Amino acid sequence: MGSSSMAIFFAVCAFICVFSEPALAKHARVTRHYNFNIKSQSVTRLCQTKSIVTVNGQFPGPRIIAREGDRLVIKVVNKVQHNVTLHWHGIRQLRSGWADGPAYITQCPIQTGQSYVYNFTITGQRGTLFWHAHISWLRATVYGPIVILPKRHVPYPFPQPFQEVPIIFGEWWKADTEKVINQALQTGLGPNVSDAYTINGLPGPLYNCSTKDTYKLKVKPGRTYLLRLINAALNNELFFSIANHTLTVVEADAVYVKPFKTQTVLITPGQTTNVLLLTKPKSPNAKFVMAARPYVSGPAAFDNSTTTGLLEYEISSSSSNSKNNKKQLFTPVLPKLNDTLFSMKFNKKILSLASPKFPAANVPKTVEKRFFFTVGLGILPCSKKQTCQGPNNTRLAAAINNVTFVQPNTALLQAHFFNQPKGVYTTDFPANPAVKFNYTGSPPNNIAVSSGTKVVVLPFNTSVELVLQDTSIIGAESHPLHLHGFNFFVLGLGSGNFDPKNDPKKYNLVDPAERNTIGVPSGGWVAIRFLADNPGVWFMHCHLEVHTSWGLKMAWVVLDGKRRNQKLPPPPSDLPKC
Repeated sequence: MGSSSMAIFFAVCAFICVFSEPALAKHARVTRHYNFNIKSQSVTRLCQTKSIVTVNGQFPGPRIIAREGDRLVIKVVNKVQHNVTLHWHGIRQLRSGWADGPAYITQCPIQTGQSYVYNFTITGQRGTLFWHAHISWLRATVYGPIVILPKRHVPYPFPQPFQEVPIIFGEWWKADTEKVINQALQTGLGPNVSDAYTINGLPGPLYNCSTKDTYKLKVKPGRTYLLRLINAALNNELFFSIANHTLTVVEADAVYVKPFKTQTVLITPGQTTNVLLLTKPKSPNAKFVMAARPYVSGPAAFDNSTTTGLLEYEISSSSSNSKNNKKQLFTPVLPKLNDTLFSMKFNKKILSLASPKFPAANVPKTVEKRFFFTVGLGILPCSKKQTCQGPNNTRLAAAINNVTFVQPNTALLQAHFFNQPKGVYTTDFPANPAVKFNYTGSPPNNIAVSSGTKVVVLPFNTSVELVLQDTSIIGAESHPLHLHGFNFFVLGLGSGNFDPKNDPKKYNLVDPAERNTIGVPSGGWVAIRFLADNPGVWFMHCHLEVHTSWGLKMAWVVLDGKRRNQKLPPPPSDLPKC
């Protein structure tokens, strides 16, 4: 079967999967079953074949398609030698925390030869999200799109697109990524950087022997396309642009936003962005490059390369532009690698739609608990048995409020549910930094961090305000912070140190962006609010995988409410054991 006929086959399958629903009530709920087999697959990129961990042998992994209100039942069978978990990134998981997926937070991993059924309902969400492995660095190759369509007969709040296309960015290493991070943790230094970025798993012609591995988007003139952008890269925020075409941003993290036009989209790991692409009225005798390359805000080494694909117009047989004509190739101009000003301006443009049908009504107007978290780097002493290459046998670490998170040996959610926290976690995570300093100025002399498995406990329905402050320790850097189990509202962001007296006066409480992942600005701050209306244990961490490995993570324990529908149900019988 050729690639074009394969594409038609999958498109028909997807159409049948989504639209062969029984003609029941207008908003009939459907249970959709998926089988995910975690298996090794040989894949060739950059002139080199290697065995990678995949779902069902696919890279990127299979697309999940559902409607708002549907229930998903996904059976995951682990057929590789690694322990595995899967996370459904951005899904609220209301009272279904057992299905959230981060290893040792909500579940023990699925061991070799074992299986686990992730069972959850998509409540009040529609748009683009994604799923990925959530243990060590396996998400380098274990990821795929989640497309949540609106309820039946409910239109988009923007022009109906002619076609919808997932575009998922990734990073490719020639080396085994598990070895890459394990070596880094042993030496105490930064890990080796990736060898390429990818668009839908393909690096494109700017890389060695990769011309054949180029993603091509074929379009018709005068049509509107919905591009579902997903950044599944491990360690890099990305700029994305299509030459000579304007993109209209209409959604971020599966929440509709006020549409705005842009030449370039900035997307951090863990974020999703839907954009409308209006093609030119007539097929031009040209090809247009789509390109993604990193936004770099920190001092660390990075993969300074660019992945490219092609936007190609279909040409009718009657067209004077015959196929023999040499087509002009247009390439986009992307912002400078370190364009922090662009990052700040772009993020401030993202605002909730706040229309009568999609109001921003859930913004907490009053606050019951306030937190101020510094996020950044530091150092930790290595054990006497370990030889680390940092000063005085230290290793690089990352921390929130100077606490680097120690991964437990059993899942936090089980320890919480069965009221057995002793020896697993403590509830003394600091609400503020223990020592105040000029966070974005000259770093303090002592840059050592403390360590522990500490959580914050919140009563059910607590309204929370959290200010996330970047620090200049080792180097200021943008940190894409992801909160599991909730969407939060982005009230404001700025450069320098947060001013608790004056900055809150400028908060946007009318139409703030509603997200699950936000880039804490390099050398700056962001203020968010959320309502703790989801009982369970919820991970919050930097979505730069290297920083997660170094400990830039913590967890919120949300207690049960009084009513039955405010309590976390017991774990499923097949929950993996540690």
